[in-house]
Amino acid sequence: MQKFLSVLILISLIFIPSVSYAKDKDEDKSAILVVSFGTSMPEARKAIDNLVNAAKENFPDSEVRLSFTSNIIRKKLAKEFNENILNPVEALAKLNDDGFKNVLIMPTHIIPGEEYDEIKNVHAAFKHLKGKYGFKKLTLGTPFINSEPDCPRIANILLERFKTQLEEDPETGIILMGHGTPKESANVFYSLIQVALNDIAKGRFFVGTVEAKPDINDILAKLKRNPEIKKLILSPLMIVAGDHANNDLAGEDDEESWLNVLKSNGYENISKYLVGLGEDINIAKEFIRKIHELMD
Repeated sequence: MQKFLSVLILISLIFIPSVSYAKDKDEDKSAILVVSFGTSMPEARKAIDNLVNAAKENFPDSEVRLSFTSNIIRKKLAKEFNENILNPVEALAKLNDDGFKNVLIMPTHIIPGEEYDEIKNVHAAFKHLKGKYGFKKLTLGTPFINSEPDCPRIANILLERFKTQLEEDPETGIILMGHGTPKESANVFYSLIQVALNDIAKGRFFVGTVEAKPDINDILAKLKRNPEIKKLILSPLMIVAGDHANNDLAGEDDEESWLNVLKSNGYENISKYLVGLGEDINIAKEFIRKIHELMD
């Protein structure tokens, strides 16, 4: 696998044209590569741009660039919006070609699932390269919830995000949809964030995933154990409020959407807060904190 990635990297270096060079070959140029799954929805894109802009503002001495891991989204952006965003392999090759020697790869993922593993593979392949096609220092950051100590920090951000609604109405519960991953060691973080939320806001938050466990049926079971919750707010536990948030979570026309499943189970007072976590000022601060931690 590593040999294959190394060959792919070298091919990328060959086919990406040289457009700029370091003024001094001994000069150490630094860069931050923000890596996201991506989105083709203009409104949802604000969440990613917010994190990129936060990095630019807080690290003015570093070049900040963006990469998307989804080839489908990248191709759609190129076709429909004439916007060319490189994948992580291409983006790192371009940074090398532009003379950057110290690079920090910073993911925007919530948990270390399969998408993050792909970034780890790319990082490992580039670390393997020596000489002029290698980096002097190449660091890989971690997702927002990468260890148990991360859970209380994110839980408090979520509590602050819905503080007004929770304080104004004790009958309101917040339903959060995460993406989920087949990787069980990563998926367990959704249960851990639920535990952290229970510690600070007992019975007010209900965490589920669209592609793993816990799912909407698990949320329904928890709601039945909390009959005092009569009003619901649906919101994504994702950096971007994209297709999953607008369709799987809150789709009016999708019979299997969480919105319609909840309605069919007797919950009529349901509102939506379809704003990606990336737009939250406190998530942006956490993003910057994690970068500082790596740099220190």
